[in-house]
Amino acid sequence: MLFVGKMGAGKSTKSKQLTRERNAVLISEDEWLSALYPKQITTLRDYFHFSSLLKPLVKSHVVNILKTGTDVVMDFPANTVSQRSWFKELVSEACSPTELFYLNVSNDICLRQIEKRRMENPERAIYDTEAMFNEVTKYFQEPNPNEGFNIQVVEQSA
Repeated sequence: MLFVGKMGAGKSTKSKQLTRERNAVLISEDEWLSALYPKQITTLRDYFHFSSLLKPLVKSHVVNILKTGTDVVMDFPANTVSQRSWFKELVSEACSPTELFYLNVSNDICLRQIEKRRMENPERAIYDTEAMFNEVTKYFQEPNPNEGFNIQVVEQSA
């Protein structure tokens, strides 16, 4: 299971919910990055660098899990065509069907949720800002059915 949604749309919350509901294995990019590269990611450029180092290990790990028939929930962003291509390779190699959950949430709601997250988790204050939201959102690309995913649209309104 993969997730598309702007920063603050609720991807991590939805991934945890689906993990419980489907008795699946959750793999969170944020958790792996913070464990492997503590305090080394301070910019978007740092994120791209360390995320690219992580992906080969995660790919082989997830493929092995999927081949056992176990469901995997990947709390990784699939917010660009390029990111989704990596996921497509992964599920193809595992010969596994997948669902892509598109959290279609307005910018206003995302920003409110980011503000709430920043208050609840002060250690995230460096990343959870309106400026970072605007920077990341520039790259966002809605999923297209032609990409070959089974897309589940999750709408959230104010």
